[in-house]
Amino acid sequence: MTSGLHPALSPEQEHALGVLSGASRVLLTGHERPDGDCIGAQAALSRVLESLGKQVTILNPDPPEVRFAQLTRAVAYGVDDGGAVPPHDLLVLLDGSELSRTGRLAERFEAAPSRKLVIDHHILPPDRWWDACFHDVTASATGVLVARIAEALGVELDEVAAQGVFTSIVTDTGWFKYSNTDAETLSVAGHLVQRGVDIAGQFMDLNQRRPADHPVELGRLLARTEYFAGGRVALLTLPLGTDGRVPEMDTDDALDVVRSVDGVEVVLFVREIHPGLCKLSARSKTSFDVASLARTFGGGGHRKASGATLEGELADSARRVVQLAVQQLGS
Repeated sequence: MTSGLHPALSPEQEHALGVLSGASRVLLTGHERPDGDCIGAQAALSRVLESLGKQVTILNPDPPEVRFAQLTRAVAYGVDDGGAVPPHDLLVLLDGSELSRTGRLAERFEAAPSRKLVIDHHILPPDRWWDACFHDVTASATGVLVARIAEALGVELDEVAAQGVFTSIVTDTGWFKYSNTDAETLSVAGHLVQRGVDIAGQFMDLNQRRPADHPVELGRLLARTEYFAGGRVALLTLPLGTDGRVPEMDTDDALDVVRSVDGVEVVLFVREIHPGLCKLSARSKTSFDVASLARTFGGGGHRKASGATLEGELADSARRVVQLAVQQLGS
């Protein structure tokens, strides 16, 4: 152990740290529809690198959600407008290891002559396109990896960086209730509270500032719940709105409600993101490996939480996912 908080770095992580230290202009990016882990890790890493005198820019495929306003007031999150990417000598992809998850940015990133670095805790794809990788699938959140990086670089997290790491952790551990919550997670969280993170304030900002129509929209989504395999598999589906757009709502609330049902082992959420294109989010309560399920459809993630993009209409996509989940449960 390098401290009471983190494990020692692996040779691969040491190499990634060297690549990061040697850069002068760093461009941070993340996956489409960036969640709290992605947004929080970016905020923390940007502050850490800026404290070392590096020029840091964030460019994401989609804007942060309103609930991350505490971070967006302190950190500039650029959003892709289809133009040229900012000048940089190192591109860092956080909370993901597949360049395709950056959406329309992927082609421009791939063409950039910069070095490429991944910081992630998901299962890595076989195609390793990066120059260096700071990776640990046992880490509860990408923000925890950023905290390790900060310690290795000798940088104390400032107020904004601490809020970022805390946001990452509570997002990906479900406020410490998921099975990925481990001793390191709790130690880091305790250290962040000592540094001044306001737990109640963070919870208020992240979870209790929903729009007025949230209960109604959540109810409509939950009303679509279907059960299969004797109640072991639950399915939620969300079509495009009448305006042809993806409904703006935090669906984690719905997943938590359905996951709380006794007997449910797997929750499958399939939402339409474009006509003929759907997004799968899968959650497991047991030893069932939803990462394996997602990989069948070209996706990935963790054993307990994974996702994929599926071509096809909503009803057909949902049918294929349920069919495979039921089959794998019975095997």
